[in-house]
Amino acid sequence: MKSPHLLLALATFGITAVSHATVSPVLVIHGGAGVVKHDTPANERAIRAALAQALEAGHARLKAGDSALDAVAAAITVLEDDPHFNAGKGAVFTHDGTNELDAAIMDGDSLRAGAVAGVEHVKNPILLARAVMEHSQHVMLSGAGAEDFAKEQGITLVDAAYFRTDARWQQLQQALKEDATKQPHADVETAKHFGTVGAVALDAHGHLAAGTSTGGMTDKRWGRIGDSPIIGAGTYANDGCAVSGTGWGEFYIRTVAAHQICMKVTQMRVPLKRAAAEVINQQIPSMGGNGGAIALDAQGHIAIPFNTDGMYRGWIGADGVPHVAIYGDEDDGTAEVPEPASAESDEQP
Repeated sequence: MKSPHLLLALATFGITAVSHATVSPVLVIHGGAGVVKHDTPANERAIRAALAQALEAGHARLKAGDSALDAVAAAITVLEDDPHFNAGKGAVFTHDGTNELDAAIMDGDSLRAGAVAGVEHVKNPILLARAVMEHSQHVMLSGAGAEDFAKEQGITLVDAAYFRTDARWQQLQQALKEDATKQPHADVETAKHFGTVGAVALDAHGHLAAGTSTGGMTDKRWGRIGDSPIIGAGTYANDGCAVSGTGWGEFYIRTVAAHQICMKVTQMRVPLKRAAAEVINQQIPSMGGNGGAIALDAQGHIAIPFNTDGMYRGWIGADGVPHVAIYGDEDDGTAEVPEPASAESDEQP
């Protein structure tokens, strides 16, 4: 019970004292937009299983009372370790036949952030991004310097061969043939620069976090860096909103997509689903880009907009049941998510 004197003082200044109801943790993930319909049954089963595993790993951290950051890192690590996704083990190849990985993570409560770009030997770039945030005075490190920092922090480094998968190598070979004959890329993922993994989480303390990890785009050159490691473009979180994007990164950078969504939510009071749709399904396509995003607000509302045939996606709430989906015409269950409980307010005397 609050002191009557405190309530009177708050009322004098036009402030209403509010005690918030318990927050139900939520985790939302994506494994990239631009899904080709339909994949082989074996690949589809493996992808669905990996998405569910990532959700369960992140939810276990939330259930244990750990932070949204812990949940985001746990979920993304699972996806980085799975070769079906363009991050970590399954990263695409550059024009020169190497793998250059990017990642970022952000804590909405403190606005702390960490990011890495162009690393070639870091097994889990999301863990290095978090180390940059927590153990350096910087936000973004790149290339050899980032890997030197990884060694100092005890982050696992691997031989470059670890990242190679035959499917990604063949993807590059096809792109190089098309380059040589000046043909447009036939592969949708290569042509539209799809492929990223990400997570956003709300923990029991009401804090939000976001993270994103990617191998970038097939056949990329000149040390190209996309939106994923750029805070505000592909990754952003504050105390009211968290976003991770996936799609044609240049357009997400130009629109500062993740930050713009969160500003609409927290500053303009636009509902989360509308704010995310305005950026992802209206502004970016109007400029010639495409892709998707996952977004979460402090009340536990979920938005998963995308303008492609599909997007690997999933979410998990208080009941601990993973919901996963791949195709655009597939129900991902977000329409059935119950509205979060209203905050309980103490009455003024």
